[in-house]
Amino acid sequence: MGAVSVDELMTTGPVIPVLTIERLEDAVPLARALVEGGLRPLEVTLRTDCALEAIALIAREVPGAIVGAGTVLNAADFDRAVAAGARFVVSPGLTDPLIAAARASGVPFLPGVVTAGEVMRGLDAGLNRFKFFPAETSGGPGALKALQAPLSQCRFCPTGGITAASAPAWLALPNVLCVGGAWVAPADAIRSGDWPAITALARAASALG
Repeated sequence: MGAVSVDELMTTGPVIPVLTIERLEDAVPLARALVEGGLRPLEVTLRTDCALEAIALIAREVPGAIVGAGTVLNAADFDRAVAAGARFVVSPGLTDPLIAAARASGVPFLPGVVTAGEVMRGLDAGLNRFKFFPAETSGGPGALKALQAPLSQCRFCPTGGITAASAPAWLALPNVLCVGGAWVAPADAIRSGDWPAITALARAASALG
């Protein structure tokens, strides 16, 4: 599949699902359920033993998905995720090795930031698209709204504790292009294989935009 720009990634839909896949057999039906509901970018967190295999399976078997890797902590993780088929990479923070890996790969990179200083460090590295994390415990929408005037060239994907109820307040901010959320793929629905329920949650999330 062709390359995707960071802005295309962040504007394809209002919500990027944040997925923790415990069983490899859930990867493809989960991705298909979310894509059917209108959510194409999918962040598979590298928190489980099967995460890289899940990324590879989704990349191969679900052509409508734009699969990426989350919870990427170092350059080795970054390279492994891209080799598996990740089309974007998300990290909880911003480090020099991750900046170098992103530059070398050309893959869209959303590093986590929470302070003006962290954003400025990203700007120095040529980045102006960020994950605002952890969103709900770092001051909520008011905190990110305060960054708009001094850092107006930046756009964010708030992630961390966001729900269907709180997402609209984030999406209303002028410097927010999308939000990341796990609520569209509840663990109990994944465990029980309730893919229609996940598709319904994805449809509702798609309508937030």
